[in-house]
Amino acid sequence: MTPTPATFARLAALVLFGVVLQVAGVATIHIFGTQPDLVPLIVGAVGLLGGSMYAAVVGFSCGLLIDLALGQPLGASSLVLTAVGYAVGRYQEVRDPAHGLLPIPIGAAATAGYVVGFAALSFMLEVRGPVSASVIREMIITILLNALLALLIFPLIRRFMRASLVGDPRRRPANAPTGPLGLRGLEI
Repeated sequence: MTPTPATFARLAALVLFGVVLQVAGVATIHIFGTQPDLVPLIVGAVGLLGGSMYAAVVGFSCGLLIDLALGQPLGASSLVLTAVGYAVGRYQEVRDPAHGLLPIPIGAAATAGYVVGFAALSFMLEVRGPVSASVIREMIITILLNALLALLIFPLIRRFMRASLVGDPRRRPANAPTGPLGLRGLEI
């Protein structure tokens, strides 16, 4: 897949809309004492649809915008989200997963990677924050909440990015081979 200007425009719109929605809208919603986090879901969805390079760029961009918007130490979220995006993208490139319920474990893994990675990085940078058992409880609830929310977010991002990142299975090239999938290339 070759990147086009439309791909970059859609990714930029997705990043900007996702970060603004997270900071201005979703951060005010509290469910079971914690709020859902859309940003790791966006990065995970792009990684699952586009691969490691797209997801790493989206993760870095989302992290930088979040750090700037919230006044956090600059680069902390960017570093963690870049690693999360790259890991999810590599999983997609190596395994080529195709299952209807795959957004649940991908959303949970992306959120867990972000939450744990950001907490560890904040601890290493000596950012003062609350450290108690309730923080671990909030992490677990956020991971479970995002795993369920991934069933809603992933199809929306897939529909929005279909034209640029996801190959449309209904369109086939004119010279595409027909026949059983396992026997392609074995014609004599």
